Amino acid sequence: MNRNLRRNDRGLTESEALDLLVLGEYGVLATVSADGAPYGVPLSYCVIDYGIYFHCALEGHKLENLTADNRVSFCVVGATEVLPEKFSTRYESVIVSGRVTEVFDAEKQRGLEGLVAKYSAGFRDAGERYIATDSHKTRVFRVEIDAISGKARR
Repeated sequence: MNRNLRRNDRGLTESEALDLLVLGEYGVLATVSADGAPYGVPLSYCVIDYGIYFHCALEGHKLENLTADNRVSFCVVGATEVLPEKFSTRYESVIVSGRVTEVFDAEKQRGLEGLVAKYSAGFRDAGERYIATDSHKTRVFRVEIDAISGKARR
């Protein structure tokens, strides 16, 4: 049971939380700047071997923050349904905390291939050609999952 949950009866097992993380469409990466300003950015991602991979431009605010402090939080919201008559919502969500590192060479390739497999499965050959010609235009990072917790009202 997760001590951080107010409603332990809604807590997901680690396996259920990981399943939700894997199946999520997008997530929000939360970082902090050198001066302590929070920043959250939605992004596409994939999960490989208990790590979250994402790609991004060669420079930008997110990268400045990751250079200042590589600790992050990553949140995914799954299925939701507003229940107006009950003044409530059905939901499922997962929150991960961890540290980010940039990956290179074979691991960068693996992360990019994972993204193609998740978001463009029907275009794998074209995706592999795209990676081969344009991977120098992107950076790839891995969030090493230190903690994961999920919650749901189904």
